[in-house]
Amino acid sequence: MNITNRPVAADQDVEAEAGGAARQRTVSEAARQRTVSDAARTSRAPVPSEFQKFVFDSTGTNLPIFGSEFFANAPSTFSPVANAPVVADYALGPGDELMIRGWGSIDIDYRATIDRNGLISIPSIGSVPLAGVRAGDAEGVIRNAIGQLYKGVTVNVNFGRLRSITVYVVGQASRPGTYNVSSLSTLVTALFASGGPNANGSMRHVQIKRGGKVAAELDLYSFIGKGDKSTDMKLQDGDTIFIPTAVGHVALVGKVNTPAIYELKTANDSIESLLDYAGGMPVVADPRRAFLERIDASRNQPRSVEQFALSGEGLKRTLKDGDVLNVTSITPDFSNAVVLRGNVDQAVRAPFKAGMRISDLIPNRQYLITRNSIKRQNNAVNAGDERQTNEAADNIATRIGGLVDEINWDYAVIERVNRTDLSVSLVPFNLGNVFTNPSGPDNVQLQPGDTVTIFSQQDVAVPMDKRRIFVRVEGEVNVPGVYQMTAGETLQSMLAKAGGTTSNAYLFGTAFYREDVRRQQELNLEKLVKRLESQARADQSRSVANSRSVTDAQLAEVRRQTEAAAAAQAIARVSQLKPTGRISLGLDPRDKRFSLLPQLKLENGDRLVIPAQPEFVNIFGAVNVESSPLWRQGDRVNDYLKKAGLTSDADEENIFLLRVDGSVVSRDSGSWLSGGFGGTEVMPGDTIVVPEKFDKETRWTKFMTGAREWTQILANFGLGAAAFKTLRD
Repeated sequence: MNITNRPVAADQDVEAEAGGAARQRTVSEAARQRTVSDAARTSRAPVPSEFQKFVFDSTGTNLPIFGSEFFANAPSTFSPVANAPVVADYALGPGDELMIRGWGSIDIDYRATIDRNGLISIPSIGSVPLAGVRAGDAEGVIRNAIGQLYKGVTVNVNFGRLRSITVYVVGQASRPGTYNVSSLSTLVTALFASGGPNANGSMRHVQIKRGGKVAAELDLYSFIGKGDKSTDMKLQDGDTIFIPTAVGHVALVGKVNTPAIYELKTANDSIESLLDYAGGMPVVADPRRAFLERIDASRNQPRSVEQFALSGEGLKRTLKDGDVLNVTSITPDFSNAVVLRGNVDQAVRAPFKAGMRISDLIPNRQYLITRNSIKRQNNAVNAGDERQTNEAADNIATRIGGLVDEINWDYAVIERVNRTDLSVSLVPFNLGNVFTNPSGPDNVQLQPGDTVTIFSQQDVAVPMDKRRIFVRVEGEVNVPGVYQMTAGETLQSMLAKAGGTTSNAYLFGTAFYREDVRRQQELNLEKLVKRLESQARADQSRSVANSRSVTDAQLAEVRRQTEAAAAAQAIARVSQLKPTGRISLGLDPRDKRFSLLPQLKLENGDRLVIPAQPEFVNIFGAVNVESSPLWRQGDRVNDYLKKAGLTSDADEENIFLLRVDGSVVSRDSGSWLSGGFGGTEVMPGDTIVVPEKFDKETRWTKFMTGAREWTQILANFGLGAAAFKTLRD
């Protein structure tokens, strides 16, 4: 015998298909409702309470109400829970669904729903009363009812859809109203469904009213702050959840673990009890100083402030509605420390000891090797690429002598703060003497709070005689390399250390470079570019302003745009120039004695390059053939111009000679022999520049195309023929 109310297989397929479509519609509808709900929740931003506004005006801090984040993501609509597990002590009632299966002398596959009389009816078995029966006992009750008629039947009972109940949320709720919730719901789940209390509602006295009486009262702080759900109660159909107005609110600001607006449970709540819910104070809080701001509306000046320590009696003090408790942070001051900083291995804060001196803080000179110095030493070997066995000459040569930052041994200083009047005094000392004479006066005795600063020679420039000097000698010398020089040594000293010059050395082409000069040339070049830009703007504006008619204005605008493009291009070329820092030595082209080099004192980073005598002369510009003819002793500018041949647009008035020593000779320089500029003798490696004629209207274009100005640029910035070719191209 079979007892079943399940559909047959074909019907099950139809039901499954229909159910799938229904579920799809349900899911789509649920997604749509969630979208609408999210938009509604976004538009319903919590309205701050008056006390929150007051705290913001007083402290500048927008504090949340403690516990409000628990309800921040509460849904705007709520559906009964369908698949929640059924606890054993759940009391069955009308609307609950049971799925009964049995096998043995009779097969049962039956779905039953408890009717309003509390009964289920099973064909061939009869009615079975289940109202009020616990879920854990339901299977035994049904087994006994079946066993009275059939023997040897095994029974299994599961639960389907449970009934929903109606509860009411009233009082100071965020969304008061009527809610259909699962019969398994408790007070906490219903509160979450309703969005919890509003800004004025109480979280500490939420009540369930049943049959006209208070059935339970919940303190949400115990649940949110400590996870205590002991007072949470299951709801019944018709229950009323009442959220009263809060007794009062106080604000905890400053150094507390959870700054927020807290609700008072009673009029006698202590600071200690609320700090417990706030998670206490962080380690940086200063319990010795707390400030309590209080409101007393009965006074002429309602607000007052008190200061006390948060220990003993201070923690037992009771709070009142409207109080603002501000916990300050500790003062991050060390009572027993001294600081070492500057050109050291690493800045440290060391503990102070009685009788402590500089030598105790800096035990040896190795403490003064900076991390950058160690990094440069470590990077001296390129271990990352085994194939790279040699670096570019310019890279490795410039790094010689720079592995360690040079220290200013003559001057270091102690900053000392007088705690009485907070004045600062400086105690300078000779750092070198600390190591050479530890018992001397420079090994100053330290005091708590002292800050010792060590300087490098780049931080505070030392006299020339005390600076380290590493120079480079390259080219036609017997031993090219990097040499360490002493203060006061000159170019001749450098050449002597390099073993003197070779027989191929070309004195007139000697190039001397200095880093300070290069930096100054860069600054001057930047000023030049700015001046040229300003001049271009002025000339363009003047051209437009001088227009007397519409036609003139249009022509002027076209001219302005053309000139602006030309000016921008020319300025870009000037900006690309890289000053070399070359110093013209002013040597006589015919003299070959290196003893006549100027007695120039050397500085760190100086570079001397002595080339071999070139065999050629270079000719650029408006010539028939740009070439590098062989140099012939005694040949003049005119001789080479005849060989190259001038073009029809050559500007003969502005031809200039770019010397191999970096100087420039033009018709205005007056530095040639008899016979005029054309009779100037050309030296090996010199460059003759023949500019083209230009017929432009503005001072800007004349400047940018005139050779005289270019000769000044090339000479002033230590630029050679290669730089001029860059400008010209």
